[in-house]
Amino acid sequence: MGESVNLFEIKGVYKCYQKKSKPKVYAVYNVDLNIKKGEVLGLVGESGCGKSTLAKILLKLEQPTMGQILFNGQDITDYSFHQMRKIRNRMQMVFQGNANAFNPHFTVEQIIGEPLNNYSNESKEEKEKKIVSMLEKVGLNKTYLTRYSHEMSGGQRQRIGIARALILHPEFVACDEAVSSIDYALKNQILTLLTDLKQQFGLTYLFISHDIAAVNKICDRVVVMYLGNIVEVIPNINNNAQHPYTKALLAATLIPNPKNRRKNTVLFREGEEIKIPDKGCVFQNRCIYTQEICKNEQPALKTQKEGHYIACHLCHHS
Repeated sequence: MGESVNLFEIKGVYKCYQKKSKPKVYAVYNVDLNIKKGEVLGLVGESGCGKSTLAKILLKLEQPTMGQILFNGQDITDYSFHQMRKIRNRMQMVFQGNANAFNPHFTVEQIIGEPLNNYSNESKEEKEKKIVSMLEKVGLNKTYLTRYSHEMSGGQRQRIGIARALILHPEFVACDEAVSSIDYALKNQILTLLTDLKQQFGLTYLFISHDIAAVNKICDRVVVMYLGNIVEVIPNINNNAQHPYTKALLAATLIPNPKNRRKNTVLFREGEEIKIPDKGCVFQNRCIYTQEICKNEQPALKTQKEGHYIACHLCHHS
């Protein structure tokens, strides 16, 4: 087999927000990342760590403050709205399936058909055939065409969101919390559906979630983010996690009883403010293993073994 080809590459990407008289806030900090064609790349971390911002930067829904974005080897960093429009159909996003994800005045036919109206000159009849066909692919039928988002369940809305994203047959889909706020049985159905559609359409996914079990089920590799920084890239997050933050994240999510979490492991140093330090490791304020080097030098993201990268002084010297 030949070497995997990158669909996306981002190099040295920063996203900084600054309000008047307030210090800069980095939502994404010096991130290097590649997404290989045909893979499902997971992106995990606590709320506010920069996951969604990074996805929007990839799709050029947000402009990076600094850095480079390559799509199929083409530098799209400075593409204008008009230039992006020519390739926008090749990259789409699936959002969390709540009622606010769609225009409440649109029927399902209008929701799924909106991208077609922007990119296709086909007749109304041809578009409707495509919409019905896509509905069937996500497990719904044409009786849904006239429904509104508030008339559907969370699982049904999620299927509509997937259908809308796939109607233009993109190469890449970013799924942002696509299985949150739905019950366990529906979650498994949506994950199975995403896997089947990936095979059917030859898709590449970025799968953003705080649900470690869902990430383990669908993803080939997992990226762990903390306060805008990538701290670990790992093939199997359950078996190989080494960064203290990743371990704490796993303990917090995979041990359901809070008393058992406390008994089995100390997750984070308590009472410390969650903020980006002026220098050193981004996790130093909450890490129970912090040493002097952690306070002074920011660890680089280094290869631990093939396919496994860690930004941690402790792991680098162990």
